[in-house]
This record gives sequence, structure tokens and C-alpha cells, in this order.
Amino acid sequence: MKKGIHPEYREVLFHDISVDEYYLVRSTIQTDKTKKWEDGNTYPYFTLEISSASHPFYTGKQKIVDTGGRVQKFEKRFGKKS
Repeated sequence: MKKGIHPEYREVLFHDISVDEYYLVRSTIQTDKTKKWEDGNTYPYFTLEISSASHPFYTGKQKIVDTGGRVQKFEKRFGKKS
């Protein structure tokens, strides 16, 4: 591998601000902010608006928006999966 062309790969503290969850993950993201973590070390810090902890698909709170009864037509035509 060539020297000096690859970004620094290090542990970064990600914070999902919508549900106040923290993730310590290795990443190459560039950030100027730092935060002290519960293990006593200081890590680069990056805030997220949404993650798997708050996304409706992963939390099971996803809603199907049906316009014109398309879901019912599909279920009538092909049967409803249980």
C-alpha cells in the first residue's frame, strides 16, 4: 500500500441524538469534535440524526402509507401473507 494516501482509520464515537444512543465504531470519518467516553478515553465525536436505534424500519414502527387502496388490491389479488 502507498504511504500517505489513505485516511486515518480509528475509533470514533457516534451519537444518535434522536434517542440518545452512543456507538463506538472504527471509522475514517473526519471530525473536529471530541468527547470523553465512559471508559475514560477521549474519542473523535460525530452526531447522527438517525441510526438503527431510531429508524422506523429497524424499530418496527414503520407505517405503510396507502393511497387509493393499493395494498388491499394487492392482498386481494395475491393473498395476504401471514
